[in-house]
Amino acid sequence: MDGGDRDPSGALAAADRRAAAAGQPSGRADHVMLPADLAPVDGYCPIRPLGAKCAGGNSPQSDHSRPENSPDILSRPDCYPEIRPRSRSVRVLAALALAPPLRLAVARYAVPAGVAARTGCDRCGTALGLGGAALGPAARCPACRARVGAPPGSVEVILGVALAVLVLVDATLAERAAIAWWLGWAVPLLLVDLAVHRLPDPLTRPATVGVLALLGVAAATGPGINPWWRALAAGAGLGLAFAATTLLLGRRGFGLGDAKLAVGVGALLGWYGWPVLLAGLVLTFASSAVASLGLLLARKVNWSSHLPFGPFLVLGTCAALLLAR
Repeated sequence: MDGGDRDPSGALAAADRRAAAAGQPSGRADHVMLPADLAPVDGYCPIRPLGAKCAGGNSPQSDHSRPENSPDILSRPDCYPEIRPRSRSVRVLAALALAPPLRLAVARYAVPAGVAARTGCDRCGTALGLGGAALGPAARCPACRARVGAPPGSVEVILGVALAVLVLVDATLAERAAIAWWLGWAVPLLLVDLAVHRLPDPLTRPATVGVLALLGVAAATGPGINPWWRALAAGAGLGLAFAATTLLLGRRGFGLGDAKLAVGVGALLGWYGWPVLLAGLVLTFASSAVASLGLLLARKVNWSSHLPFGPFLVLGTCAALLLAR
């Protein structure tokens, strides 16, 4: 590629060639531009003198690859297309759209052990459904205005925290899908355990099965089968350990619901390695001990009181996931 004038035969003028060899300008307006005066050539900016900027003010990087057939590049060939931060409003709205079915799950299963799942308002019997006002943030029956299910706004707040964990966790797409699945079931499980001190099978079972299946997909598309076997062993081991305390200690041990929740927790943390699983357990028991001590000092509970363990298990798992890697 030449920067000087050409004679009718197409050859560079002899005077310009000599001036270029001597490193001097030719004295004409269109002189030869030396290679040292040129910036590196890439697919985003044309040849230009060193120090010159693109029209948009961006300096191209040679280590970036250019997307083929990009309309932004075609419309702005002199510099990179602007990369705008992805809006999070769509994800927030999508997460909040899950609030009604999660609130319905809390309203249905927040009943004492041995009692059938709730199907309507306790006061007037109005049927619960996804279109009912009882499933809004106010949590009131549309007929008698009685409170139904989880406390007002609690599902939305916890769901927002779960979304923040999902955004901040360091994970691949398949791993993030497994975490999102588990968090979706952990929200109603946490609230049900706080309300009635039980973790019902219709919520723990799909949480565990879905996590194992999605981690299998992550293994098939990523690091291989070894992390999945470790996750399976960690889930089975943790669930059996929790169940053993129930069989040996009775009411002083963990409940079977805690053991079933622990299977999914162990699988999710075991996928990232044994140290992550250990960190999750330490954080779980530490948060439980701090909360218990605080309630004892505030005289809200006594030494014989039974605190739900599910919320602490969920909290420790989320904290360990954020600290993983």
